[in-house]
Amino acid sequence: MLPALLLALVVAVTPSPAPPTPLPGGVDVDYQLGGAVAPAPNVGVVVRDRRAAPAPGRYNVCYVNAFQTQPDESRLWRRHRALVLRDGGRPVVDSAWGEWLLDIRTPERRQRLARIVERWIDRCARDGYDAVELDNLDSFTRSHGLIRPRHARRYARLLTARAHAAGLTVGQKNWAELDGRRIGFDFAVAEECGRYDECGAYVASYGDRVLVIEYRRRDFRRTCAAYGDRLGVVLRDRDLTPRGVRSWC
Repeated sequence: MLPALLLALVVAVTPSPAPPTPLPGGVDVDYQLGGAVAPAPNVGVVVRDRRAAPAPGRYNVCYVNAFQTQPDESRLWRRHRALVLRDGGRPVVDSAWGEWLLDIRTPERRQRLARIVERWIDRCARDGYDAVELDNLDSFTRSHGLIRPRHARRYARLLTARAHAAGLTVGQKNWAELDGRRIGFDFAVAEECGRYDECGAYVASYGDRVLVIEYRRRDFRRTCAAYGDRLGVVLRDRDLTPRGVRSWC
């Protein structure tokens, strides 16, 4: 009886994470993946790489590249080479960014990958972030047909569940055709939705909880005209340099 009683006491006193804090809707966002700088006074939401500290006094979103590799982490993925997607023995590469795609095609590989990515998610929570952005959800479109949408959805469910358990809300990154609420996403991070006429799809799913990043000024102006009164929209340079282009509606 004593071990069971002790276990019950441990469970009773172990604090559970606070419920996730929803993303504030319709506030200005700064997308700082290329390097952290002090946010402008108007900015309410800041997105930074998982290795950066959150911005004091803002709602902070932790960027995690969950479906592809970071270019500077090749050593890690060489240790886990069986988890990198291959076509004819060669890694499948997102040529735009020089990133290898991760192989999420089987339950066993999804579980192994989730154990790696979940450590990053937990670190985001410990560091004080409010939310996590899971990038490259749509990597199946660059997989030469090897990865199917269903693989991405199943893998995303694992990660959103872990983020919620850690007390974080979770952002759907791109893939406008998906209503990500069905698999656990709480808000959207939409790159160039004005350029590709996709903003309305995200709004239909998430209302004003959509963060929009545009990289061309003409697209930014069009997005501001259509959605600037209800969404956080920022114009950034494509390399997201710390002192680069920043404009808000």
